Amino acid sequence: MRGSVDSTADAAETDVLVHHSVPAVFGTDFVRELRSRIDAALPSTDRIRTATTAAESGATIGDADVVLTVRPVGDDLPEGAAPDWIQTLNSGVDSYDLDGLADRGIAVTNAAGVAANPIAEQVLGYLLVFERRIHRGIRQQERDGIWRRYSAGELRGKTLGIVGVGAIGTRVAELASAFDVEVIGTKRTPETAPDVVDEAYPPSGLPDVLARSDYVVLACPLVEATRGLIGAEEFMSMRSDAVLVNVARGEVVEESALETALQQNRIRGAALDVFEEEPLPPESPLWDLPNAVITPHMAGTTPKYADRIGELFEENYERYVDGELENLRNRVV
Repeated sequence: MRGSVDSTADAAETDVLVHHSVPAVFGTDFVRELRSRIDAALPSTDRIRTATTAAESGATIGDADVVLTVRPVGDDLPEGAAPDWIQTLNSGVDSYDLDGLADRGIAVTNAAGVAANPIAEQVLGYLLVFERRIHRGIRQQERDGIWRRYSAGELRGKTLGIVGVGAIGTRVAELASAFDVEVIGTKRTPETAPDVVDEAYPPSGLPDVLARSDYVVLACPLVEATRGLIGAEEFMSMRSDAVLVNVARGEVVEESALETALQQNRIRGAALDVFEEEPLPPESPLWDLPNAVITPHMAGTTPKYADRIGELFEENYERYVDGELENLRNRVV
């Protein structure tokens, strides 16, 4: 370890740990693909360790310069020992003790943008499910096995509101624009919104976005300001024929208020990939609501994930070796 994140690293002496949480979450095939990119980036593969158990991570992490993980690390770091840099393989870092890691001088980068395309494609799938009422056809096939025609709508001319026009929100806007959808959204710095967004509001403009949108897509990070962002008041301000899509974090929505809004048809429906508690408990009313589409937090999955994470790591590793930790891509600490 360098002892200072501002110093220039020696590539030949860099110890990299792939935390045991990576194979536990993604599987061995994923790790094999990821390792091939890491191996190509580092001058020696002898200094890369892939842990398969918590004990192995604990025994190795104190000597690691760089850690790749999908689970928070910090409490398991030995006293007086810390890596220079932690690369998370997930975009959301709300479960990490970022202040504590910053106090220890550890740089943290996330995987923001790596899964933007598959998530955006899934969002478009949700929109088409509700607009073309595909879920009704599936249910008629599976439950009734009958031929019964029904009507459907068009996305063209609809208004799509994106709460959080970051990497994911931008890609959603790009794909939606092909359907001649009007795109509006919120962004902390609305002046930096991409051209594909027709109108950008600051976070304080959320009520306007909700009131105007046929489809509301939540793509914001979970921070203190966004926890419980969509509650009973927000559902009352939405159009009665609006659909909520959540690919952010479950805690961004007050789930009990969402259940009530769906049960009382205050909104037309919801497509949900994330929940306050995961897995979604069997007793949750959401399972049985005909106007809810539920997927098990998988919108970001793609066979290209390992390759894209590897590309991100390779880019950041070059900057790390050059002592440019302040310029690491996706740095959050």
